[in-house]
Amino acid sequence: MRIDKNVVLKLLKGRRDALQFREILKVLAVPKHQRPRLESLLDDMVYRGDVVRLPGRLYSLAGAGGTVRGKLVCHREGYGFVVPEDGGDDLFIPARYLRDSLSGDTVEAQVVSTRRDGKREGRVTALVKRGVTSVVGRYEAAGRGGRVIPDDDRLGRDVFIPPGAAGNALTGETVVAEIVSYPTPHSGMSGKIVEVLGHPSDPEVEVMTVVRKFELPYAFSDGALAEAAKAPQRVSEDMLAGRTDLRERRTVTIDGETARDFDDAVSVVREGSGLRLFVSIADVSHYVTEGSKLDLDAYQRGTSVYFPDRCIPMLPEELSNGICSLNPQVDRLTMTAEILFDEGGAPVSSSFYPSVIRSDARLTYTIVKRIVVDEEPEAIAAHEDLVADLNLMKELALKLNGRRQGRGSIDFDLPEPQIIIDLQGETTAIVRAERNFAHRIIEEFMLAANEAVATFIERQGSPSLYRVHENPDPAKLVDLAEFVFSFGYTLKVEEEKVAPKELQRLLSEVEGKPEERLINEVLLRCMKQARYSAENLGHFGLAAPCYTHFTSPIRRYPDLVVHRILRRLLSAPLKEGERTRLAGRLDDVALHTSRRERIAMEAEREMVDLKKMQFMRDKVGEEYEGFITGVAPFGIFVELVDLFVEGMVPVTTLPVDYYLHMEKSHALVGQHSRVMYRIADKVRVRVAGVRELARQVEFALVETLEERGAVSRTVSESYPRVAIKGKRPKSRRR
Repeated sequence: MRIDKNVVLKLLKGRRDALQFREILKVLAVPKHQRPRLESLLDDMVYRGDVVRLPGRLYSLAGAGGTVRGKLVCHREGYGFVVPEDGGDDLFIPARYLRDSLSGDTVEAQVVSTRRDGKREGRVTALVKRGVTSVVGRYEAAGRGGRVIPDDDRLGRDVFIPPGAAGNALTGETVVAEIVSYPTPHSGMSGKIVEVLGHPSDPEVEVMTVVRKFELPYAFSDGALAEAAKAPQRVSEDMLAGRTDLRERRTVTIDGETARDFDDAVSVVREGSGLRLFVSIADVSHYVTEGSKLDLDAYQRGTSVYFPDRCIPMLPEELSNGICSLNPQVDRLTMTAEILFDEGGAPVSSSFYPSVIRSDARLTYTIVKRIVVDEEPEAIAAHEDLVADLNLMKELALKLNGRRQGRGSIDFDLPEPQIIIDLQGETTAIVRAERNFAHRIIEEFMLAANEAVATFIERQGSPSLYRVHENPDPAKLVDLAEFVFSFGYTLKVEEEKVAPKELQRLLSEVEGKPEERLINEVLLRCMKQARYSAENLGHFGLAAPCYTHFTSPIRRYPDLVVHRILRRLLSAPLKEGERTRLAGRLDDVALHTSRRERIAMEAEREMVDLKKMQFMRDKVGEEYEGFITGVAPFGIFVELVDLFVEGMVPVTTLPVDYYLHMEKSHALVGQHSRVMYRIADKVRVRVAGVRELARQVEFALVETLEERGAVSRTVSESYPRVAIKGKRPKSRRR
């Protein structure tokens, strides 16, 4: 019998279970000399998406592995991922299976193969909904028409502008083009220019470009503004009914120097051998009622977005910087979490209630550090009445941190850049953002309050919104265990899981060692992203069985939701109908707010990258020290030590060799020279160029500052079967 595609499809059709290769051989009675041909045929069918290959040489029809519906996110290299609507792991889509879909579209995809590590690969089978209706980019005139080159290189194609559709746009200007027709196998994408933002170097145009690109809600609705204008700007006596009066208790806010909205205030008193903490949070729910125009706008935004020179707030200024902000020396409505801790820092009891406070002082992290850490006489004298309270806060924060560390909480205290901008909006410097012990004080108090509120709501049996952080990916954990073993460390992975305390132990063991940064970077890549969920899945990173967000309702919508739930539970138990309605809504709220958080983070990163590119314009030719932050088949990524700017060294500019990408070892290795470039290696680079439109700095490698020596040819990791990049080595013949 001739073995062809139709024979294999007929065999697999209608089978519920996948067939192993040897079973296919047996059923089809394939003679020994034809087995290589069958293997080749199956490989081709998998490549084309007709058949799914599963671990263990199992094969089934495409589609038997399931279908996934979700948002398509494309990479500038051409491939993409489908982020499932119902959660779960992303589905990888090779470029050849994307069809004519665009990044942002909602699609349906079919699983076509599953790798040995459990990762799935699929192909787009149907378009559900277009996610891109307009494109932001640079206009270029050409003949009677022109084109718009998208600012988002993930779209992978330009927008053709036919004659008469360019409006008054000039070549080089940043514009918004509305898509008129989408790409097909026979034609490209066309559109018309509906808005001219201006020259791309204008700081205001830069902001609006990011706003339009990520479709950030920038202007509040007329209804929301009208409601905000009616909000009172002072607390009246009739607002105090049913509230605990904490105005006589010494309370302070501690924030950064540039903060304008203060949504948390704290107070600590000694009680016997323990300490009692009061965390009072702005009662936004009093002013923003569910279903109001303000509430609808806040829900749409999901979160405030912070750029280096401005904020796009979740709430109008009358609320965010006005009546909801816990400004000093004025009455403010709050929700208070009061927690008593024993002498070891363990919570003994807690209570929650609506309150009114009057903050005694607006302190900054710098001032608090000077008092409780540096013990500067001048700072102590200037805040003499607060010194005792601040020292109690220091004492409690140390206990809370010690207890949290004891249960296995993982802290990645990674440096973050601060962009310094002048009055013209130009970047003048990039410095390391200061993080001192005062930050830790507030962080510990907020963590304690969030955990206490989450625990209380769960014990009431009420549906709620949780902040969850799931266990790391099992396959990545196995790779991590193998990776650290090569340095002489162990990592206990049991039933595809690892205890937070085990990771904390590993971080403690590598602290101060040469490989510390390397292992920290690899470990960070194993971690999943925290998100919001209506189901309590625990918080792995904090080693907390129950956690939520309660402490920032001015800038995060989930916190506002939790305030409303807490407020309702304090008045009376939920009725069954209320419980059902609340539970039915929270899944959508969790999904939406998690998505808005990711979009905000991407927009903030985009703006920071743009400012970094501007700063590097006049640095071409200069040399800097840095360290490798990532490796890929096409090059190595390097972050400059002093400037926090990341750029890429293309593999084609490295010393002449064939370079192999060793994914598990996070390294590029020269096949002939055996030279290794691995993340965390120290290097010296020269700025070769700045591509502002691509948000990328290109470096040239000057030297490796941290020699690892030649790599053994008997490395434990097998080389992946990928195209080898780089230049052909020169002949060794003389």
